[in-house]
Amino acid sequence: MQVKKHPNADLNRNSGLYFVIGLTLVLFVTWRALEYKSYEQPHEELIHMVDVPMLDENVPKTEQIRTAPPPPPPAAPEVIEVVEDTEEIEETLIESTEMTQETVVADVDLEASDIEVVEEEEEISVPFAVIEEVPVFPGCEGVSREEQRTCFQQKIQEHIARNFQYPETATELGIQGKVYVLFYIGTDGQVAGIETRGPDKMLEAEARRIIASLPQMKPGRQRNKNVRVPYSIPINFKLL
Repeated sequence: MQVKKHPNADLNRNSGLYFVIGLTLVLFVTWRALEYKSYEQPHEELIHMVDVPMLDENVPKTEQIRTAPPPPPPAAPEVIEVVEDTEEIEETLIESTEMTQETVVADVDLEASDIEVVEEEEEISVPFAVIEEVPVFPGCEGVSREEQRTCFQQKIQEHIARNFQYPETATELGIQGKVYVLFYIGTDGQVAGIETRGPDKMLEAEARRIIASLPQMKPGRQRNKNVRVPYSIPINFKLL
C-alpha cells in the first residue's frame, strides 16, 4: 500500500518556534506563581460594652456625742481664817562624816606584836642545766649528785617508752611528727604547767597525757631551797 503524503507537509519545519513559545509560557506562569502574594482577611471583632450602673454608697449618718462640761472649781471662801502654829517641831541635825584637816584622830597605842607580817614566798625557777641539785626521779635516790642528771633523763625516757600509745585515729590518717613538750617540776615535786607544740592536736594530747602521768619527785634545790625546775623534751611519733 502506498502512503499518501502531501509534498508540502513538514512537521519539523516550525518546531523551534513552538518550543520557544512554550518555554516562554512556562516561564511566565512560574514567575507569576512565585510573585503571588496572599493576605489574611481582617476579622471584625465585636466589642461588647457593658454598662455598669453607678454605685451609690449610702454613708450612714453618725451622731455626735456631746459630753457635759467639767464642773467649775469651788469658789474661795469670803472670810479666810488664819490658824496660828503653836506646835514646836524638833529639827534633826545631820552631822557630816567627811574628814578635814581639822579633824582630830584619836591616838591608838599599837605595839609591834599586834602587827602580823605575812611573808609571801616568791617561787623561783632555775633551769635544769644550771641547778645545783636536780629533781630526783623515783629510783635515782642511790646515785651520786653528778649522776643525778643522767639518771633523771634516762628515767624520763623509760617512762615515755613504757606509757606510749599511738592514737588510733592518727594511725588511720597517717599523721606523724615530733611533739615538743615543756613542763616544770614544782617545789612540791609535782609535774605542772604542761605545754605542747606539734603537727596535730591528737599527738599533742597523747604527749600531754604521758607527761601528766609522771610520778611525784623530790623537788630540785638551789642554795638549800626548793625551787621550780622547767624541763623540755621532744616526743617523736613515727609510723613504721
